[in-house]
Amino acid sequence: MTQPVPFYDQALEQLDGAPKRDLTGMQRLLAIMSRLRDKQSGCPWDVQQTYATIAPYTIEEAYEVADAIDRGDLDDLKDELGDLMFQVVFHSQMASETGDFSFEDVIDAISDKMIRRHPHVFGDADERDAEEQTKAWEAQKAAERAAKGDIDTSVLADLPVALPALKRAGKLTKRAARVGFDWPDVDQVFDKLDEELAELKDAMKSGDQSHITEEMGDLLFVLANLARKLSVEPEQALRDANAKFERRFRYIEQNIEKKAASIQEANLDQMEELWLEAKAVERQA
Repeated sequence: MTQPVPFYDQALEQLDGAPKRDLTGMQRLLAIMSRLRDKQSGCPWDVQQTYATIAPYTIEEAYEVADAIDRGDLDDLKDELGDLMFQVVFHSQMASETGDFSFEDVIDAISDKMIRRHPHVFGDADERDAEEQTKAWEAQKAAERAAKGDIDTSVLADLPVALPALKRAGKLTKRAARVGFDWPDVDQVFDKLDEELAELKDAMKSGDQSHITEEMGDLLFVLANLARKLSVEPEQALRDANAKFERRFRYIEQNIEKKAASIQEANLDQMEELWLEAKAVERQA
């Protein structure tokens, strides 16, 4: 008996009048996106979206890619990369509807940029090591901004405000350090850390919440600096710490449940004992 054709396949047969078998992988995805945004026959949710409403999903998908990499799950990475690619296609489709740019324009732009920023690979520039390429990359970016008429000549220019705050703090201080605005050694960072911690304690005594928030921000900023000086990616370090906390806390929950109790019924001493047990188990693993 012939199996019924899913709606998905029926839709593909109608996309832009092209049969499914004639569509390459990228053409197929672009056609699906075009159909989803069709005002007459598309998906109502997709049709009403804008750059602003889709942007949070784009950020979320990028994090899910990073999460799959952290877990070493290549099957999941394949799926998450597809989700991230779909975000690019979604934004490109919206731009094409208003005549601003197309997906092809996006591809051409990034291809041209990669060639332009790697003259040691695609041109006749001298061979560079990784550090030299990083410096040349930043110089090229500055030149491109100037060519566009961007009047912001700061070494801090073009760092997206939407970056996670801890990651952006690290990038800000790294940029400043390139022109010499940096502590000479890590011991001075620890001194600053002690200073900021003392200021936070003073703010707590005042009870002024806005002051407490400000001093907490200063403390976190110095910690981002310390991470940079120690060659640690602060965002990754905090993700690892989050994962460790979750793993150990779940150990506490699971072992309390084995005693036919709930986490709400446990006291702090019981939970602390299991926390130390979880640490010991991890060390032995």
